[in-house]
Amino acid sequence: MPESFLLGRLLLQFNSEVADIITDLSAVAFTPDGHLWLGSDETTSIERLSPVAPHIFGEHQRFAIADFLQLSGESEIDIEGIDFSDDYLWVVGSHSTKRKKAKGKDPEKDIERLARIETEVNRYLLARIPMKDGILCESISDPDNQREQKVGCLQRTETGNLLTDALKDDSHLGLYLSVPIPSKENGFDIEGLAVRGDRIFLGLRGPVLRGWAIILEIEVEEAQAGVLRLKAIGEGGKLYNKHFVDLNGLGVRELCWNGEDLMVLAGPTMTLSGEMRVCRLKGILGRSGDSITRQDGVGLEVLFDLPFKVGADNAEGLSLFPYLGGQNSLLVVYDSPDAGRMVEGNSIYADIFRLGL
Repeated sequence: MPESFLLGRLLLQFNSEVADIITDLSAVAFTPDGHLWLGSDETTSIERLSPVAPHIFGEHQRFAIADFLQLSGESEIDIEGIDFSDDYLWVVGSHSTKRKKAKGKDPEKDIERLARIETEVNRYLLARIPMKDGILCESISDPDNQREQKVGCLQRTETGNLLTDALKDDSHLGLYLSVPIPSKENGFDIEGLAVRGDRIFLGLRGPVLRGWAIILEIEVEEAQAGVLRLKAIGEGGKLYNKHFVDLNGLGVRELCWNGEDLMVLAGPTMTLSGEMRVCRLKGILGRSGDSITRQDGVGLEVLFDLPFKVGADNAEGLSLFPYLGGQNSLLVVYDSPDAGRMVEGNSIYADIFRLGL
């Protein structure tokens, strides 16, 4: 397998009052206007950085999602994916439950905490927010095209949202949503997002089924102001497609577009350090219905493994990025970064890898 080729690094500078965000970056998207949009799995906001010097992004601006959409309290969204399509910035939460962590102070309490599984409403977020000139807006009017773009969120339900409800009777995923199994324990966990027009692709970190990872495909439409519903795709009113991908037992940790193909960041489903691999899923937009793709170099090509360190540098965010005069480079941001990436407490280095043709 070819080794990754590190082209260079970008320095990402954040405001000092929210400097802790640099250790929890979980999503990134580079938009045509030259901005970088980033998400953290510990906040309820989206961060925008702008180019300030060669290979440096700063002028940090924070957009609170609660300014556009109704959230439940201040609990985290667990943002795991950001993408831009047709003047909308899309964002998705993990849609997962979580098990409480052992804190290491009181053994008896730690054992009790490990028995507790929690559901946080804000994690079941799939939303689009109009964007104009690098600013998120509640709505944008376009008189030339006689259309108005408005903020929208997939309708929530008592147990999650319309997507998780639709999946509860699924032959492959229903069990994982009915129990429900927590994230990072091969439970249902969205960690990838790629949008192209009406088609939305959601990469699952878990579950991985007998070594096969899953990418869900859906479409949405406006049900009422601010509320989106699933749109029927395929025969019989089907609401989603499932694309099974052979990632050697790894789950999907992020998605991004490269032309008509999907770049897939693959990594462990569990809470452990392990191989992180970049693959190319070819021609996904030309498929209809469910699909299954093996590593044959035709439909699915393994490109390279990312270097990793035990307990640090967990690759989470992925975006195509122009670098050194070429468009075909891959920007990667990390959760739990190595200390050597951090600069002056509020800045961090992201990596750029050669992607090839």
